[in-house]
Amino acid sequence: MTGGPVTERIQLTVAQAVVKFLARQYSERDGVQRRLIEGCFGIFGHGNIGGLGQALMQMEVKGDREALKYFQCRNEQAMVHTAVGFSRMRNRLQTLACTTSVGPGATNLVTGAALATINRIPVLLLPGDVFATRASGTVLQQLESPRGHDISVNDTLRPVSVFFDRVWRPEQLPSVLLGAMRALTDPVNAGAVTIALPQDVQAQAWDWPVELFDARAWHVARPLPEMAVLEQAVAAIRASARPLIVAGGGVAYSQATEALRRLAEATGIPVAETQAGKGSLAWDHPQSVGAIGATGSTAANILAAQSDLVVGIGTRWTDFTTASMSAFGDAAVRFVNINVAEFDGHKLSGLSVVADAREALQALTTRLSGWRADPAYTQRASNLAVAWDRTVAAAYTLGGDLDAVPLQSQVIGAVNDLSGARDVVVCAAGSMPGDLHKMWRTSDAKGYQVEYGYSCMGYEIAGGLGVKMAAPDREVIVMVGDGSYLMMAQELVTAVQEGIKLVVVLVQNHGFASIGALSETVGAPHFGTGYRYRGHSGQLDGDILPVDLAANAASLGAQVLHADTLGAFRRCLSQALAATRTTVVHVECDLATGSPSSGSWWDVPVAEVSTLPVTRDARSAYEQAKTSQRGHLRPFDAGRHKR
Repeated sequence: MTGGPVTERIQLTVAQAVVKFLARQYSERDGVQRRLIEGCFGIFGHGNIGGLGQALMQMEVKGDREALKYFQCRNEQAMVHTAVGFSRMRNRLQTLACTTSVGPGATNLVTGAALATINRIPVLLLPGDVFATRASGTVLQQLESPRGHDISVNDTLRPVSVFFDRVWRPEQLPSVLLGAMRALTDPVNAGAVTIALPQDVQAQAWDWPVELFDARAWHVARPLPEMAVLEQAVAAIRASARPLIVAGGGVAYSQATEALRRLAEATGIPVAETQAGKGSLAWDHPQSVGAIGATGSTAANILAAQSDLVVGIGTRWTDFTTASMSAFGDAAVRFVNINVAEFDGHKLSGLSVVADAREALQALTTRLSGWRADPAYTQRASNLAVAWDRTVAAAYTLGGDLDAVPLQSQVIGAVNDLSGARDVVVCAAGSMPGDLHKMWRTSDAKGYQVEYGYSCMGYEIAGGLGVKMAAPDREVIVMVGDGSYLMMAQELVTAVQEGIKLVVVLVQNHGFASIGALSETVGAPHFGTGYRYRGHSGQLDGDILPVDLAANAASLGAQVLHADTLGAFRRCLSQALAATRTTVVHVECDLATGSPSSGSWWDVPVAEVSTLPVTRDARSAYEQAKTSQRGHLRPFDAGRHKR
């Protein structure tokens, strides 16, 4: 019996094989290859120091030119946020890996993994795990479950990962690695990818086929729209009287902003933007009507309420975008949804055009040649946008008293005014993302990186670090409130360690200001939202706590500047932008945000019964607002759009 061809093999531990494999993976789109995994963050413990830690060190010590660069960090959740910020900035074509020990290090990944998957951003997680052999019995930090000995804390990552596998034996590794790379480069189901690595298996040697470590390019496809469905979309647009485009994050990740601009200019259709889609058109483009939904502009929301056809491009249609299903008021409104994910394409009973955003936009532009929206409608949209911009300008200045404590809108206005066209603003949670969505004047397609899919407090500094790592030639301005800062500020140390400059605008308003404002609308005014001593009444209504966040930032190695007036803030911000090191500008802020109303609504339930008059009043207002909420259940009727 003749044997098969002899395969050359190389002996490495499982961890060494993982690191060597990852260093040779590439993504490819439009003929351009990029290294898929740019580096690896890690915090080490008994679950990974002898495995992945040793493998990363060995590659670094050997001076391997393809080495997977190691980055130190301070918190496991934060390193996932950093990977997300990096990948967002690189249009999901590149990312970072994150390794942790077994136990609390691994479970600290869960929040970051949820954020990545909800925002559909690829990150690679490599947590250590319990012994596969079970030779040592119950090990330190091991969860023991009566349901089975194959369960570990890493299983908490299953529901927040788009791909999860555990390598119980070395022979399983090739199929697991290939499956993970497929998931990381899938534009439809991007998110956290988890490979759990038992600590004994990490250190186990194996003879690997050398072809496992050949360079691989993973093609990121641009699916073309099905022509029959595209023609239905074209017919619907041609038959519409008040069309509106809603640009989502898919426009940015597909690098379709130029294609969108050409379509808007050719057809005169106004363009509104979701949080993830902000920057799809420059803020001063004639067809740009700004943000839409609960944190939108009045321009976009007025048009949305009256539109008879809404073309969503790369949007998930979340409740903030639809104003909790109250934004689109025309009884006959229909939706055309262009998305690589069929799951999103069918939302709102829309016509699902499953396609890459850039390819679909180019095809629409060609097939709509010669057609334009009614010039009066296009002009009305532009007039509404101009009126909204006057509202923003007023909120940015509000009298312009340079000696007064600034409002949040004035702080945002100053940052917008003093930053450059290619600078990047980063934010995530609280009231600032909403205010930025409404008011920030975005000039560059990558100049706005606000995480609002998960709205995760603590993302800001870590995410900003990832953005700066991905775009070292841009100034990155992190805007964070005191509540979020206290959640996760420690990656300032990483920025200082790596010589990565961030500008951090730390807004001090002594509590959870966003929830404080929301609490008033739901009849629980400011309950648990202020940072105050417990008073004589037994409630948290005493004096403001003497928290010194500026001193904290300085202790973490950042340069710190103090501002207690609008004029001082503008001077400090200018100094921070000119600095060569990470600088935190600590600014005292008025509790009132100064943000203009969107004229929209967000569904947050109010207690149906209460002994408190303030809650009963809030319930009455809530019930009135609920009357504007509707389901979009009528099927898209292709026939009514045929000529």
